[in-house]
Amino acid sequence: MAAQFRSYVWDPALIVSQMVLLQAGYYSSLGLWLALLGTLGSTGPSLQQVFSDEILGFSTPPGRLSMMAFILNALTCALGLLYFIRRGKQCLDFTITVHFFHLLGCWIYNSRFPSTLTWWLVHIVCTALMAAIGEYLCMRIELREIPLNSAPKSNV
Repeated sequence: MAAQFRSYVWDPALIVSQMVLLQAGYYSSLGLWLALLGTLGSTGPSLQQVFSDEILGFSTPPGRLSMMAFILNALTCALGLLYFIRRGKQCLDFTITVHFFHLLGCWIYNSRFPSTLTWWLVHIVCTALMAAIGEYLCMRIELREIPLNSAPKSNV
């Protein structure tokens, strides 16, 4: 068998560990952004800001700060895709998985399916941002030139 460039081996343990790492990074960075932005609005981070669909909105300052935190979190998680996934083809898959598990978490926390339009719009925009920027960053790494002159020259 000939060796293939960038061959992919099916490794379920690696995939599950990457999903857990990204999910933990998602909630950690979201909590950090909510805490940092909460100092602007003099509110502390809470589970309501993370999981409630009713808090997101343009009409209240906590709603606007939460929306800003979700958007900044999408940018931060795009960097997580770059450092932990490193494959442009898999960025959309992992992004959808992270947001799907967040949807399930919101559904369980609120005991009902999220129904507000702003919640859906914010999360669709965040999913698109995270996937597009993560894929762009990963593709930049994948498309770098492969150095062919890495062997030392011999003086013959």
